[in-house]
Amino acid sequence: MAASASVLSLSFLFLISFGLVGLSHAASECSAPTPLIDIPIFPTDIDLLQFALNLEHMEADWFLYGALGYGLDAVAPELVMGGPPPIGATKANLDNVTSAIMAEFGYQEVGHLRAIKSTVGGFPRPVIDLSGKHFAKIFDDAFGFHLDPPFDPYLNSVNYLLASYVIPYVGLVGYVGANPNINVESGQDAVIRTLLYERANEVVQPYKNLTVAEFTAKVSELRNKLASCGVKDEGLLVPVSWGAENKTNSNVLSANVNSVAYKRTPAEILRIVYGTGDEGTPGGFLPKGGDGAIARGLLKFA
Repeated sequence: MAASASVLSLSFLFLISFGLVGLSHAASECSAPTPLIDIPIFPTDIDLLQFALNLEHMEADWFLYGALGYGLDAVAPELVMGGPPPIGATKANLDNVTSAIMAEFGYQEVGHLRAIKSTVGGFPRPVIDLSGKHFAKIFDDAFGFHLDPPFDPYLNSVNYLLASYVIPYVGLVGYVGANPNINVESGQDAVIRTLLYERANEVVQPYKNLTVAEFTAKVSELRNKLASCGVKDEGLLVPVSWGAENKTNSNVLSANVNSVAYKRTPAEILRIVYGTGDEGTPGGFLPKGGDGAIARGLLKFA
């Protein structure tokens, strides 16, 4: 009984950190299916945890390469399970503080991958595109025009943080939606937003008059558009009417009118990660699609 409870507790903690919601073929909906169960997770609900591996693999190699110049193949090759190396990942030109934080995040993701795979099994690292060209397209899509020069996520700390604003959000939405009684803050996303908020009014060089806050607002708007389920994402600065208790325009923790973080279904997450707005059409960070029963099931039935 103790071992079983331990597995359940560990699984639930991961569900919290990924901010994922409701597992069913109704995943294309915008809210968790009802009725919700009062216990955290069933032992058989491994599909949701394995779905998260797609996101954890993205984040692990993103943070490790950006801070250290090498990724999962060097740090924990057994977790790669024969999967291909990420496309275009490289070391970023980071200041010492940002580098230390991102390295810590990378090692945290290694721990997440190991814990999930050792608990419920997993699959090889999928094909992941972390190239500068891919990020340039994301920011072009966000602004609706081509940035000149193309956005380079590895150029400096500000650019890397802005690119990091794109990635962890989809895996670390903020709060678990599988259990309405438990709300847990997503640490990595909060740290990244805080670091960017300190620079909110800075112009992102060499783009004239485009500030850090504007970059985050445009990315958030793009994610809302791709997910097609209303406003569940906001930039660092918002109208006071959207702020906490209608009293602030700061938005370090993106949240709804009751200051409860938004939650997304796996289908919504895939629409964003693929960059296609369609959970059945791969692309973006996962050019060949995600792995696991949920992602593959959505490809089959979309």
